[in-house]
Amino acid sequence: MDSSDEEFFASSNTVDFITNKQREYSVHPINQNRREDGEFYRLYSDLREFPEKFRSYTRMDMETFDFILDMIKAKLLKDWTNFNKQPIFPCERLIVTLRHLATGSSYTTHGFSFRMGRATVAAIVRETCQVLWEVLQPIYMPPPTEQMFRTVAEGFWTRWNFPNCVGAIDGKHIRIQCPAGAGSLYYNYKQYHSIVLQAVADSNCKFLMVEVGGYGKQSDGGTFNASDMFRMMNEGTLNVPPVTALPDPDLPTKMPHVFVGDEVYPLLRNLLRPYPRSSLCPECEYFNQRFSRARNCVECGFGIMSNKWRLLLKSIETTPESADDIVKAICILHNVIIDDNILFCTCFGYIFQ
Repeated sequence: MDSSDEEFFASSNTVDFITNKQREYSVHPINQNRREDGEFYRLYSDLREFPEKFRSYTRMDMETFDFILDMIKAKLLKDWTNFNKQPIFPCERLIVTLRHLATGSSYTTHGFSFRMGRATVAAIVRETCQVLWEVLQPIYMPPPTEQMFRTVAEGFWTRWNFPNCVGAIDGKHIRIQCPAGAGSLYYNYKQYHSIVLQAVADSNCKFLMVEVGGYGKQSDGGTFNASDMFRMMNEGTLNVPPVTALPDPDLPTKMPHVFVGDEVYPLLRNLLRPYPRSSLCPECEYFNQRFSRARNCVECGFGIMSNKWRLLLKSIETTPESADDIVKAICILHNVIIDDNILFCTCFGYIFQ
């Protein structure tokens, strides 16, 4: 390529011709009547008159929705400008995001329903999920303290009869579409592409800690070994309470506080796993039964979360980075709803109000 060719490709007119695709409309005619025909404007006010329908639509009570909106609206409010004459208000942004998380429908489907462009819906969902985590995480999932772990241990003993337990740990594969150029990095043993959510749950299935973004090809044990939780546990900075006597007065033996996980996790001072299933004695089999009752808290937490936010039951059609933001937002919404008594558990199962 000679100098004349270089000058041609470096010219601003040529760059504009190559990179800028002319848009036929600034706002598509279908979307220009958003405030008359969009789903939010035609349905939202009517739903508020029927609490049961509102709960089914948003997956939460109106009081919880209003509280969340009040917490995040300042960060979602957009200014009026000469090129943005109809900004999308925070309430509509939150509704669009909740509907995407609750249904798992594509951005294109929501765009037709709410009379928005596909890229607009995608940007709204990601920004709202980031704000939900940023604002609500310090309140509903703060870094655990020693006193918080002691309270969790009391809950496991009272509800599930398992002593000195400060959390149940497990991993969940979140299905995503294959990222460009990722090869087998996200391809898991279940034969689909995923990112890994590692979570620790308390006795009420509320998440104490989550780590999102592990590669799908990693096992739960490999994800744990690469996690901040494992590093902090080794460094002694996780605030796990010291060795304490068991709560049963007939057993004065002192034991460490532990997290409970399944067979893929290593046996550590503060991490307990069940006895191997082969050739169990009656005492070990009884221990495993009690152990399983406590460990099921995190499994039930995953099940409750997936059935409420049904995006997790299908492939998340976005980049892994956006999927991380979405999963973290779902985890924090899970905690908010539990704390606001929308979801409660009994000894025999889990009931959605």
